[in-house]
Amino acid sequence: MTAYPPEPWYLGGSLLVGVFLVPQPEGFELPDGRHPLRIGRRIIVGAAFVRYVPGGALSYDELLVATPSLGKGGLRFTIPQIWVDSAASRAGGRELWAIPKELETFTRTETSTEVTASMGSVASIDAHFGRRIVPGMLQLALPILQVLGGRRVLSRNRVIGRIFGLRSDWDFSPDGPLGYLSGRKPLLSVAIRDASIIFGMDVERS
Repeated sequence: MTAYPPEPWYLGGSLLVGVFLVPQPEGFELPDGRHPLRIGRRIIVGAAFVRYVPGGALSYDELLVATPSLGKGGLRFTIPQIWVDSAASRAGGRELWAIPKELETFTRTETSTEVTASMGSVASIDAHFGRRIVPGMLQLALPILQVLGGRRVLSRNRVIGRIFGLRSDWDFSPDGPLGYLSGRKPLLSVAIRDASIIFGMDVERS
């Protein structure tokens, strides 16, 4: 069994986030009782390249897809697809919070003004940081509801960081697991920089 830190995880890093509108992909299931947020016939899907830096509970790279939903308890997010390059993160994500993390390899280069990141041939981003969108440090609640292996887990999490605009070019392989995003332009792209992430601060399991 791979060892991992106990919850909550205190992490630091940065997030490159794109928000897309897509027809609901086949096999893209939400927990029972949840309904995806829609605009017309399309659902809202967020994709994010994340880098967690040394100094926190773990340091690793990540690519995730999440979708917001409504139902009992209000707004929740579910992560149906996610990859990391840390065995400890994979084990902890699955066992603590029912997040279906898989292992993959990432590359990333970053300066003060631009960033490129990729996960094999599956997905990549080439982006330039824009102006700061809001002053100060913004706090974002991130309640994540997951079902995995018959377990239903709600973890309440928080992201605190500086929000910047992001001029981005996202690319997804049409034959890969994120092919439903291929050729689509994001409605919105933002960077959350100098972020503090608290994951698993309040968890309900059933």
